[in-house]
Amino acid sequence: MTLKSNTIEQVVLLDDEGRSIGTMPKACVHTANTPLHSAFSIFLFDGNGKMLAQQRAHSKKTWPGIWSNACCGHPAPGESHQTAARRRVRQELGIDNIELELALPDFRYKAEFQGIVENEICPVFIGLCNKQPNPNPTEIAAIEWVNWNDFAEACNRKTNSRFDLFSPWSLLEGKKLQQQAVIESYAFG
Repeated sequence: MTLKSNTIEQVVLLDDEGRSIGTMPKACVHTANTPLHSAFSIFLFDGNGKMLAQQRAHSKKTWPGIWSNACCGHPAPGESHQTAARRRVRQELGIDNIELELALPDFRYKAEFQGIVENEICPVFIGLCNKQPNPNPTEIAAIEWVNWNDFAEACNRKTNSRFDLFSPWSLLEGKKLQQQAVIESYAFG
């Protein structure tokens, strides 16, 4: 099942074990008391030591203007995380046919910014991208290929660099990705 353009985007609500317990309109889910819900996150690499970063659009309800990893989103009811991830890469970055590998199937986090809480079970995908992104301006203010090693260092400790201010989920995910043997083949070919 996929989203139709004339429907209200729904987020899948989860219990503590990660089982679906219903849905809620995306426009209503992110509040000071955000319920646990399903999401996903994507890191794209160029194979030459660079990671695609995006600055979230300033009009976004959650983390406006904050820099983060390549792409994030929520699967629609009945949609697999893999299908949803490919959909969001196309919608946010204008890129098709990127092979994504599930690197962190059980990632979970909770974070707060400007009174809005994120509370997600958020599998993390990685992929190799040799295409030029065409960012959707309603989702992304800017993109940049950044040094993976510099970002990875900031995931482990404060570095007094711009990476210290990246989204909390991207830093937590980056730290966990460093423990995955496969990450080097994506980051450095």
